[in-house]
Amino acid sequence: MRAFKYISDPEAFELVADDTRRKIIHLLRAKEMTVAMIAEQLRKTPPAIYYQIKKLVDGGFVEVAREERVDHFIETYYRATAEIFEFIHGGGTAEYAHAKTEAGLKALESLGMKAEFDEGTVSKIVEVEKEMGKIGQKSEFEEKVAELDGIDILTKQDVYKYAQFVTMNDAEFEESLNLQRELRRLLKSKVRVEPRRKPAAGEEKRKK
Repeated sequence: MRAFKYISDPEAFELVADDTRRKIIHLLRAKEMTVAMIAEQLRKTPPAIYYQIKKLVDGGFVEVAREERVDHFIETYYRATAEIFEFIHGGGTAEYAHAKTEAGLKALESLGMKAEFDEGTVSKIVEVEKEMGKIGQKSEFEEKVAELDGIDILTKQDVYKYAQFVTMNDAEFEESLNLQRELRRLLKSKVRVEPRRKPAAGEEKRKK
Protein backbone atom coordinates (compact mmCIF):
# COMPACT_ATOMS: atom_id res chain seq x y z
CA MET A 1 0.00 0.00 0.00
CA ARG A 2 1.36 3.41 -0.95
CA ALA A 3 1.40 6.29 1.51
CA PHE A 4 -0.69 8.54 -0.69
CA LYS A 5 -1.98 8.73 -4.22
CA TYR A 6 -3.15 11.65 -6.32
CA ILE A 7 -6.51 11.31 -8.05
CA SER A 8 -7.50 13.48 -11.01
CA ASP A 9 -9.37 11.08 -13.32
CA PRO A 10 -13.00 12.26 -13.77
CA GLU A 11 -14.37 8.71 -13.54
CA ALA A 12 -12.51 8.14 -10.26
CA PHE A 13 -14.20 11.20 -8.79
CA GLU A 14 -17.58 9.79 -9.71
CA LEU A 15 -16.71 6.45 -8.07
CA VAL A 16 -16.17 7.91 -4.62
CA ALA A 17 -19.36 9.93 -4.80
CA ASP A 18 -21.08 6.69 -3.70
CA ASP A 19 -21.37 6.28 0.08
CA THR A 20 -20.92 2.48 0.07
CA ARG A 21 -17.71 2.70 -1.96
CA ARG A 22 -16.31 5.33 0.39
CA LYS A 23 -17.04 3.04 3.36
CA ILE A 24 -15.32 0.11 1.60
CA ILE A 25 -12.20 2.21 0.97
CA HIS A 26 -12.21 3.31 4.62
CA LEU A 27 -12.33 -0.32 5.81
CA LEU A 28 -9.63 -1.47 3.42
CA ARG A 29 -7.27 1.30 4.46
CA ALA A 30 -7.32 -0.14 7.98
CA LYS A 31 -6.79 -3.82 7.13
CA GLU A 32 -7.03 -6.47 4.42
CA MET A 33 -10.52 -7.95 4.11
CA THR A 34 -12.49 -10.39 1.98
CA VAL A 35 -15.77 -9.59 0.29
CA ALA A 36 -17.61 -11.61 2.94
CA MET A 37 -15.93 -9.69 5.76
CA ILE A 38 -16.80 -6.34 4.19
CA ALA A 39 -20.38 -7.45 3.58
CA GLU A 40 -20.75 -8.38 7.24
CA GLN A 41 -19.35 -5.03 8.39
CA LEU A 42 -21.62 -3.01 6.10
CA ARG A 43 -24.64 -5.33 6.47
CA LYS A 44 -24.93 -5.93 2.76
CA THR A 45 -24.91 -9.03 0.58
CA PRO A 46 -21.56 -10.39 -0.74
CA PRO A 47 -22.70 -10.02 -4.40
CA ALA A 48 -23.50 -6.34 -3.79
CA ILE A 49 -20.07 -5.78 -2.22
CA TYR A 50 -18.25 -7.71 -4.96
CA TYR A 51 -19.93 -5.46 -7.56
CA GLN A 52 -18.58 -2.37 -5.78
CA ILE A 53 -15.15 -3.92 -5.20
CA LYS A 54 -14.77 -4.62 -8.92
CA LYS A 55 -15.48 -0.97 -9.71
CA LEU A 56 -12.99 0.20 -7.08
CA VAL A 57 -10.30 -2.15 -8.42
CA ASP A 58 -10.87 -0.87 -11.95
CA GLY A 59 -10.72 2.70 -10.62
CA GLY A 60 -7.39 2.15 -8.86
CA PHE A 61 -8.67 2.57 -5.30
CA VAL A 62 -8.52 -1.10 -4.29
CA GLU A 63 -6.21 -4.00 -5.16
CA VAL A 64 -5.80 -7.69 -4.37
CA ALA A 65 -3.55 -8.04 -1.34
CA ARG A 66 -3.30 -11.84 -1.18
CA GLU A 67 -5.16 -15.09 -1.77
CA GLU A 68 -5.59 -17.98 0.69
CA ARG A 69 -6.87 -21.47 0.10
CA VAL A 70 -9.63 -22.48 2.52
CA ASP A 71 -10.69 -26.10 1.93
CA HIS A 72 -11.58 -26.14 -1.78
CA PHE A 73 -12.05 -22.40 -2.08
CA ILE A 74 -9.73 -19.47 -2.68
CA GLU A 75 -10.30 -16.52 -0.38
CA THR A 76 -9.25 -13.20 -1.90
CA TYR A 77 -8.19 -10.41 0.46
CA TYR A 78 -8.38 -6.82 -0.74
CA ARG A 79 -6.74 -3.63 0.48
CA ALA A 80 -6.79 0.05 -0.44
CA THR A 81 -4.06 1.11 -2.86
CA ALA A 82 -3.05 4.04 -0.61
CA GLU A 83 -3.37 5.20 2.97
CA ILE A 84 -4.50 8.64 1.84
CA PHE A 85 -6.03 9.69 -1.46
CA GLU A 86 -5.37 13.28 -2.49
CA PHE A 87 -8.00 14.65 -4.86
CA ILE A 88 -6.60 17.35 -7.09
CA HIS A 89 -8.70 20.53 -6.95
CA GLY A 90 -10.99 20.92 -9.89
CA GLY A 91 -10.63 17.31 -10.96
CA GLY A 92 -13.56 15.23 -12.13
CA THR A 93 -16.44 16.37 -14.28
CA ALA A 94 -17.67 19.96 -14.16
CA GLU A 95 -20.93 18.77 -12.58
CA TYR A 96 -19.10 16.86 -9.84
CA ALA A 97 -16.75 19.76 -9.06
CA HIS A 98 -19.69 22.17 -8.90
CA ALA A 99 -21.73 19.91 -6.59
CA LYS A 100 -18.69 19.24 -4.36
CA THR A 101 -18.00 22.97 -3.99
CA GLU A 102 -21.64 23.76 -3.22
CA ALA A 103 -21.71 21.06 -0.53
CA GLY A 104 -18.59 22.50 1.09
CA LEU A 105 -20.01 26.02 1.08
CA LYS A 106 -23.29 24.92 2.62
CA ALA A 107 -21.38 23.09 5.35
CA LEU A 108 -19.96 26.43 6.50
CA GLU A 109 -23.27 27.03 8.23
CA SER A 110 -22.35 24.41 10.84
CA LEU A 111 -19.38 26.66 11.74
CA GLY A 112 -21.59 29.68 12.29
CA MET A 113 -21.05 31.15 8.82
CA LYS A 114 -23.85 32.08 6.46
CA ALA A 115 -22.93 31.47 2.82
CA GLU A 116 -25.09 32.98 0.09
CA PHE A 117 -23.66 31.88 -3.24
CA ASP A 118 -24.98 32.29 -6.76
CA GLU A 119 -24.17 29.94 -9.63
CA GLY A 120 -21.65 32.37 -11.10
CA THR A 121 -19.62 32.63 -7.90
CA VAL A 122 -19.57 28.87 -7.39
CA SER A 123 -18.28 28.42 -10.96
CA LYS A 124 -15.53 30.97 -10.32
CA ILE A 125 -14.46 29.17 -7.13
CA VAL A 126 -14.33 25.86 -9.01
CA GLU A 127 -12.15 27.43 -11.71
CA VAL A 128 -9.77 29.04 -9.20
CA GLU A 129 -9.33 25.74 -7.31
CA LYS A 130 -8.74 23.96 -10.60
CA GLU A 131 -5.93 26.36 -11.45
CA MET A 132 -4.48 26.03 -7.95
CA GLY A 133 -4.34 22.26 -8.37
CA LYS A 134 -2.18 22.58 -11.46
CA ILE A 135 0.60 24.49 -9.71
CA GLY A 136 3.51 22.64 -8.18
CA GLN A 137 2.27 19.09 -8.72
CA LYS A 138 5.33 16.86 -9.09
CA SER A 139 4.27 13.30 -9.84
CA GLU A 140 7.91 12.15 -9.91
CA PHE A 141 8.14 12.74 -6.14
CA GLU A 142 5.01 10.74 -5.30
CA GLU A 143 6.58 7.29 -5.61
CA LYS A 144 9.85 8.29 -3.93
CA VAL A 145 8.13 9.84 -0.92
CA ALA A 146 5.81 6.83 -0.56
CA GLU A 147 8.86 4.53 -0.28
CA LEU A 148 10.61 6.53 2.45
CA ASP A 149 11.33 4.45 5.57
CA GLY A 150 11.19 5.50 9.20
CA ILE A 151 8.58 8.28 8.92
CA ASP A 152 4.83 8.21 9.31
CA ILE A 153 2.17 9.14 6.74
CA LEU A 154 1.66 12.69 8.01
CA THR A 155 5.40 13.38 7.83
CA LYS A 156 5.47 11.99 4.29
CA GLN A 157 2.78 14.47 3.33
CA ASP A 158 4.92 17.25 4.77
CA VAL A 159 7.96 16.00 2.83
CA TYR A 160 5.97 16.09 -0.41
CA LYS A 161 4.69 19.59 0.38
CA TYR A 162 8.20 20.85 1.14
CA ALA A 163 9.48 19.33 -2.11
CA GLN A 164 6.71 21.14 -3.99
CA PHE A 165 7.68 24.50 -2.48
CA VAL A 166 11.40 23.99 -3.07
CA THR A 167 10.95 23.05 -6.74
CA MET A 168 8.30 25.67 -7.47
CA ASN A 169 9.78 28.56 -9.42
CA ASP A 170 9.11 32.18 -8.47
CA ALA A 171 6.48 32.65 -11.16
CA GLU A 172 4.57 29.55 -9.99
CA PHE A 173 4.77 30.71 -6.37
CA GLU A 174 3.43 34.16 -7.21
CA GLU A 175 0.64 32.61 -9.26
CA SER A 176 -0.24 30.37 -6.33
CA LEU A 177 -0.42 33.36 -3.99
CA ASN A 178 -2.57 35.32 -6.43
CA LEU A 179 -4.99 32.41 -6.78
CA GLN A 180 -5.23 32.05 -3.00
CA ARG A 181 -5.99 35.77 -2.72
CA GLU A 182 -8.69 35.46 -5.38
CA LEU A 183 -10.24 32.47 -3.62
CA ARG A 184 -10.24 34.37 -0.32
CA ARG A 185 -11.82 37.40 -2.00
CA LEU A 186 -14.60 35.28 -3.51
CA LEU A 187 -15.32 33.60 -0.19
CA LYS A 188 -15.28 36.77 1.89
CA SER A 189 -17.62 38.48 -0.57
CA LYS A 190 -20.30 35.86 -0.01
CA VAL A 191 -19.73 34.47 3.50
CA ARG A 192 -21.05 36.25 6.57
CA VAL A 193 -19.95 35.15 10.02
CA GLU A 194 -23.02 34.94 12.25
CA PRO A 195 -22.59 36.87 15.52
CA ARG A 196 -22.52 34.63 18.57
CA ARG A 197 -25.81 34.72 20.45
CA LYS A 198 -25.53 36.31 23.84
CA PRO A 199 -27.04 34.31 26.70
CA ALA A 200 -30.51 35.50 27.62
CA ALA A 201 -31.03 37.18 30.97
CA GLY A 202 -30.77 34.57 33.68
CA GLU A 203 -29.60 31.83 31.26
CA GLU A 204 -25.99 31.95 32.48
CA LYS A 205 -27.16 31.66 36.09
CA ARG A 206 -29.30 28.61 35.25
CA LYS A 207 -26.27 26.90 33.73
CA LYS A 208 -24.36 27.43 36.95
